[in-house]
Amino acid sequence: MFDKLMAAQQKADEIKKRLDTISVFGEVEGGAIRVTATANKAITAVEISEEFHKQADREELEELLLTAINKALTQADQVSATEMQAATKDMFGGLGGMFGQ
Repeated sequence: MFDKLMAAQQKADEIKKRLDTISVFGEVEGGAIRVTATANKAITAVEISEEFHKQADREELEELLLTAINKALTQADQVSATEMQAATKDMFGGLGGMFGQ
């Protein structure tokens, strides 16, 4: 039992490391603002086109920046969930028959 817990912990650590290498993006206004994050929800870059920055007011910029960040984090959640489901299936896939599935 302890071995299985250790294996599960090791697998979780591997997934976390892999999620750190996956980039996700959130864009608004046709790419005028682009936020890059890892699938572990760490923001790694924020890009604002110079043209857009010149013509946008502060309130609009802040609103759109929040939207782009939230889009990136939503995408990170989706990628993370997919990776975890795949790992869970790999770890417990052979047990499906035990539960009538």
